[in-house]
Amino acid sequence: MITIIAAAGINNELGKDNDLVWHLPDDFKRFKKLTTGHHIIMGRKTFETFPKPLPNRIHIVITRNKNYHPEGAIVVHSMEEALVIAKEDEQPFIIGGGEIYKLGMDVAGKIELTLVNNTFEADTFFPEIPSEEWELVSEEQHCQDEKHQFDFSYQTFLRK
Repeated sequence: MITIIAAAGINNELGKDNDLVWHLPDDFKRFKKLTTGHHIIMGRKTFETFPKPLPNRIHIVITRNKNYHPEGAIVVHSMEEALVIAKEDEQPFIIGGGEIYKLGMDVAGKIELTLVNNTFEADTFFPEIPSEEWELVSEEQHCQDEKHQFDFSYQTFLRK
């Protein structure tokens, strides 16, 4: 099942200037746990935010740039190409950014969303999750604490 994984603010904010606008260590741990051993599909800007490729994952980067050949990634030029490469993976993950999430909404069967309970200044947004197409099947609340500046919840949606 193709899964979108994202963290967004209550107005669907993803980030600003190619960076996240919050720091939630438990969310990073969850991202690592869920995506390790799988293909992760992302846009070029998202890939370039990593200091180096994430361990134990196959990185597929979607870009229009035909001359883009970063070390540690498979470069493709469409979501369709990315999915062909990831076809043997039982659960490839679409990890962003905003444009790649929009493309992923048409092909994903599951969304793992961390909803950060605050509003943020942002220039990149997660697409709306249409309630007629998606069902919230689980939600786990987490309160603000010494390591987490904001309340947040893990939400799992399945395509109806």
